[in-house]
Amino acid sequence: MSDRLFYICKYTPVELLEACGAECILLDYMPRSFEKSEAMLHPNVCGIGKSVIEAVLTNKVKNLVLMNCCDTIRAVYEVLRGMDVCDFLYFCDLPHSETGCSIDSFTEEIRKLAKACRDFMGTEFDEEKFFRAFRSSGYEGRTNPYAAILGGRCPKDLAKKIAEKLPLETRNLSCAEGRDPAPPAGGPPEELIDRYARTLLGQIPCMRMNDVTGRKKLFNDENLKAVIYNTVKFCDFYGFEYADIKNTLNLPILKLETDNSDQSASQTATRVEAFGECLARPDLSAENTSDKKTEWQENMYFAGIDIGSTSTDAVLIDKEKNIIAKALVPTTAKASNAFENVLEKLFGQAGISRNDLAGIVTTGYGRNTVGAGSKSITEISCHAKGAHFLDPQVRSIIDIGGQDSKVICLNEQGNVTNFVMNDKCAAGTGRFLEIMARILELSMDELAEAGLRYKEDIIISSICTVFAESEVVSLIAQNKETCDIVHGLNVSVASKAASLVNRAKAVPEFMMTGGVAKNKGVVKAISENLHAEIRVNELAQYCGALGAALFALENK
Repeated sequence: MSDRLFYICKYTPVELLEACGAECILLDYMPRSFEKSEAMLHPNVCGIGKSVIEAVLTNKVKNLVLMNCCDTIRAVYEVLRGMDVCDFLYFCDLPHSETGCSIDSFTEEIRKLAKACRDFMGTEFDEEKFFRAFRSSGYEGRTNPYAAILGGRCPKDLAKKIAEKLPLETRNLSCAEGRDPAPPAGGPPEELIDRYARTLLGQIPCMRMNDVTGRKKLFNDENLKAVIYNTVKFCDFYGFEYADIKNTLNLPILKLETDNSDQSASQTATRVEAFGECLARPDLSAENTSDKKTEWQENMYFAGIDIGSTSTDAVLIDKEKNIIAKALVPTTAKASNAFENVLEKLFGQAGISRNDLAGIVTTGYGRNTVGAGSKSITEISCHAKGAHFLDPQVRSIIDIGGQDSKVICLNEQGNVTNFVMNDKCAAGTGRFLEIMARILELSMDELAEAGLRYKEDIIISSICTVFAESEVVSLIAQNKETCDIVHGLNVSVASKAASLVNRAKAVPEFMMTGGVAKNKGVVKAISENLHAEIRVNELAQYCGALGAALFALENK
């Protein structure tokens, strides 16, 4: 392991280090948690910095080169240097521009690093090995339509999962993965390192460089068809570029935010899968060629099952898209049990058996856990399909479910054009309202009506469910009227929903779906916040299941 040298930055002189005997490896580590690193750094330091410390403290890395990318990496270096846990630890000062003085400074830094590496390895510089070390990214010359992963570093495992969900070739061009220096041009051997410094700084710049116009070369590629923009929690560097891309690129764009732990992968799954479904439009049925169709009888039916965090909803339709039955059961600890229970209830209403089904499509957070159904489709696409079926005039859906909230934008054909989600906090969701109802000793139906009878405007300022709970308890102790407290909660939920609407740039007509759509107080508060009518269909809670059933019919 002594010759294995890890790095994290695209400007690391990898070729030179390999010519000095090192085996250079991009540190691509997503830990389970940041237990060790958060004892060394502030918890709001970005996950990339904490991941580096976790890798070292769990003995996955002994030799490490860090570049002066940002204050976080400098802090990581100071922590590791103070602990003396690496066999080889080097911090290279990286200029943030490509001027003459910067190149001279970087050349000197590279020379110092090369000497330190040779001394540690006990080797000499091998020029032939140096030039062999240059490797192309493999993207040059390709003419395939592709989706580019841009922004902050996107680990290989996450990039692989993204690629699996998209119908386009995917190129990981984020941060360190966008590394593609050209071999130095010919010239005197004594100027080799100088020319090498120039070619390293001449790469497509990262956002930490002063001049990032070179990154915009990517946007002129006619084969670029979509962008997945990856950001890391607590890092502000890439927000500026994302805003610029949104304003200038007329392409589908998905923004992801992770904390660089493997726990964050599940948070991105629905977003990426739904984005892939949007790219596969117009109707997700491109795969349904005639040779894939199965024989089905005239009297067969199609079921959509929406396995949510609190309830599992089901809708049964016939070949004419008539709704034959609908059913709802609580989602149990085991999603497969809820799946079977809701099907049994559905069959009982319709007077049919499983043999009468021509297809089942599952959706919701538990769609991939039941191991049943002919297809699973994200709730983003299913709510869009269901809402457009119920009301073709709808252009924006506000879906507040048990554990997440989302806003989905539609075009005239009912296809998803944009969506945003809040799935990292229970505040503003059905679970939030359930907790508050319990504190106030109200049923959910009573909670829905109470807020309509308020007299005093009460502000629930906390954005966290736990803190909001304490705030409500305090208001009860102050003898505030229950109706006024409920109104304050409704306004809080509405504020969070409106924030998602603004982020998505959603426009009327608005429809609200999900279980919270039954709460008249919340609907009214959202309507007042947006100064727009909020349409609520009697099948609002079944909208995702209805969309899934319609997809089952299309995929027959």
